[in-house]
Amino acid sequence: MPKFAIDYEDLKPLGNTNEKISAIGIGTWGIRDYKKAEDALVYAIERGINVIDTAESYGDGLAEELVGRVIKKVGRDRVFVITKLLPHRFTDEDTVIRAMTRSLQRLDISYVDLVLIHWPNEYIPIETQIRYLETLAIKGFSRYIGVSNFKLKELEKAIHSTSKFEIVLNQVKYSVIDKKVEKDLLKFMIEKRITLQAYTPIERGAVARNPILIGIANKYGKTPIQVALNYLISRPYVTAIPKSETIQHIEEFAGALGWRLSTNDIETLEAL
Repeated sequence: MPKFAIDYEDLKPLGNTNEKISAIGIGTWGIRDYKKAEDALVYAIERGINVIDTAESYGDGLAEELVGRVIKKVGRDRVFVITKLLPHRFTDEDTVIRAMTRSLQRLDISYVDLVLIHWPNEYIPIETQIRYLETLAIKGFSRYIGVSNFKLKELEKAIHSTSKFEIVLNQVKYSVIDKKVEKDLLKFMIEKRITLQAYTPIERGAVARNPILIGIANKYGKTPIQVALNYLISRPYVTAIPKSETIQHIEEFAGALGWRLSTNDIETLEAL
């Protein structure tokens, strides 16, 4: 049997809330052609991929401005917006509010759906970081709060540090060829009903060259990238945010939805 029950839903629960988000979203890190990326992101929303992930540090703010332009084209209510603030913003309330305000100005919206700490600040207690993260939600800058790059012990601390809001999501590196999170973090997050959002899920295209993935893809009439994404979203509470700036790639990512790998093929990939 596979390590985890197969989840057949293409809309995933956002943590322990009643909200659902698309199993595949689009990331905006490392964009080179912002005009092409804008067209691709608009196309993604039209295809029902409603999650766009960004961060204040991506392109020194240019990625947030890009997302803002996309929102203007498609409408605020059609996009689930995630942004991330740098760890040193969480030293005091004024600093975090100023950083969040600048992000919202670049995005040209009054709130984000989810704000994350980009990675844990080793010089500040996690309890303090979470307190200031919650401040952003209390003040209405974000509907939900979450974290990124938090390991198991850090996530446990974060959960126990909340007072008015729950940690709904942890964004971490996870792919079919980098399955470290399957050792303990994923199991814990499924049990606690926290969404795991996988970044670098196609390993910058490296999954397309893997012979095992190529073989499985041929069986389904799919591409290795679609198989790699399907493997991830077959896990409960797992979503993936591959980055793309072309409509062709968005089309390929969308082709990972609407079907699931067999139990046998998932077991083969678990052993990869």
